[in-house]
Amino acid sequence: MKGAAAGGDNVVRIAVAGESGTGKSSLIAAAINNKFQNFLPRILQPSRLIVDLDPDHVPVTIIDTRSDNIANIVETLSSADAVVLTYSSGMLLTLERLEQDWLPRLQLPPVILVGCMLGMKDSKLELSVRETVYRMMDAHSQIETWIECSAFEHIKIPEVFYYATKAVVYPTDPLYDTTQRYFTPRCVSALKRIFNLCDLNNDGALSTEEWFNLQCLMIAQLELSTVKGILQSYLKEGFYENVALPFSSFLFIQEYYIREQQSEVTWTILRRFGYNNEIRLRDDQLPAIKRDPDQSLELTSRALEFLRRRFVSIAKSGDVLQPAMLADLFSVAPEKVIYFSLFFYSSHFPWNEAPYQHATEKTATGGLFLDKFLSLWALMLLLDPNRSVKTLLYIGYDSDPSSSIRITCRRRSDRKKQQTKRNVYQCFVFGQEDAGKSALLNTFIGRHFREEYVPTAFHRYAVNVVHQPMDALAACDVAVFVHDSSLEPSWVKAKKMLLDVASHGKATGYEMPCLIVAFSNPPTEHHDSTEVSQDLGIEAPIHLNTELVEPSNIFGRIVEAAEHPHLSIPETTTRNSRRQYHWLISRFLFLKWHLLKLGLAAHAFSAIPLPLAGFFLHK
Repeated sequence: MKGAAAGGDNVVRIAVAGESGTGKSSLIAAAINNKFQNFLPRILQPSRLIVDLDPDHVPVTIIDTRSDNIANIVETLSSADAVVLTYSSGMLLTLERLEQDWLPRLQLPPVILVGCMLGMKDSKLELSVRETVYRMMDAHSQIETWIECSAFEHIKIPEVFYYATKAVVYPTDPLYDTTQRYFTPRCVSALKRIFNLCDLNNDGALSTEEWFNLQCLMIAQLELSTVKGILQSYLKEGFYENVALPFSSFLFIQEYYIREQQSEVTWTILRRFGYNNEIRLRDDQLPAIKRDPDQSLELTSRALEFLRRRFVSIAKSGDVLQPAMLADLFSVAPEKVIYFSLFFYSSHFPWNEAPYQHATEKTATGGLFLDKFLSLWALMLLLDPNRSVKTLLYIGYDSDPSSSIRITCRRRSDRKKQQTKRNVYQCFVFGQEDAGKSALLNTFIGRHFREEYVPTAFHRYAVNVVHQPMDALAACDVAVFVHDSSLEPSWVKAKKMLLDVASHGKATGYEMPCLIVAFSNPPTEHHDSTEVSQDLGIEAPIHLNTELVEPSNIFGRIVEAAEHPHLSIPETTTRNSRRQYHWLISRFLFLKWHLLKLGLAAHAFSAIPLPLAGFFLHK
């Protein structure tokens, strides 16, 4: 939707159209000037009107149209937020023309069907008009309401534009299917999230105090006794005064007011909780995330504690979140949702799709332990920060969204301090096809090795908790180079990748610790790999035997390398030369200082130009 339909400050554009002579211009003039005018131009210029629809006083622009200019009408109506479609109350033919020629031909926004010239209405046509209007409203769902007015007697003129503006600012379609009489799935998800946020004691029902907190957000101050009276009257199973409101009753109340054409009650609640007209959380709810390529995002202790509490509250007495529990947790997010009656089930949630569904090990029934649950949150924050923060808000995080994440220090700063405060590390795994990369990832999350080789078609992720394009390398904490030690070509490829990554890190300043992992079955070793690790100044190759059920301490070694980002960085030729150059200069200045201290002649040394030291070095 356009204009104020998005919940912003834009003007609502209302176009007035209909058959010639049905009173379009008189209707507009009466609304603008609050009186009837005898002499009017053939078409009025767009006019501004203030509609007292809510405390914000929604601004409205009313646009007149010429019924004999079809091209102009189509263009005007396509850019309008709502349409007032007029007919003459005294001429049934003008109403029938709307049904036959206008509505089927034009793709219209919300429509207010307006019978003008009420004073000319023939009582003999009353029944025919009603039958025609009801038939039109059944056939065309975009017709929001029907109203009859008189510009000459100034009868119901303000109501016409009130209902037209209301159809834009508080649209029914995103909330409720009036034909099938059920809520849209996204509306149900949003209302359930709001219900959960208001249910402070998590007992599945709104107490008197909890209802009062929600009532303060409504445009109509609905007393709990009134709400319970409605429920008592309409619900077949009855409702008792001392019973708290379950979600089904809360949903029924919203449906009651929508069907009573008071959708502003539901929309006020939704917007107070941060929703836009698409019933998604507005982007302005999210913190601005600005970081350098070698900085990462992590969940704060506050966010982690919230997730632990949610895990415990959903798992109840168990220590595993089963798939149905996860579906219920994410059902409040506007993802793909299947709707049944008053209950809804999420067939897809963020971790039921690539690359999350295979990123961590699950129980035999598909459940997640707490550490796996938190690991997947860390992965989602890594891959899609905005979605992660939004999902946190959807599932009930009610603190400032910016308090849920923190930006880590730059890696070059960590190297200078020779320590890091990161809690989540990214490890990139390189290697030739069939070198054992997927086997390493499977080992990381506790999966058994596969006997047969299955090539990896897409990027693969694995996340777990460990106790203890080349520009993308900026995000890498540790690089692991995997090879099959029984195959010479596998090692050659891994070595080339290692040297390429090391050179790129030197060129860009995004240097990182590097480790070599040799898969062996039975154990074999290429002495060249040991020599390369010594030449580059990194750890000796780590051997991993595929026949062992438990892996070695490889993952502890990876974490240790990440925790000490100044170590295990490959010493490339240029990097090694630079270090020796700085060492030679420091030794030269140290010697010069000592000669001066001893009172000896030092002019010969001071005359040596610094580039000469570089010459000796390169020679």
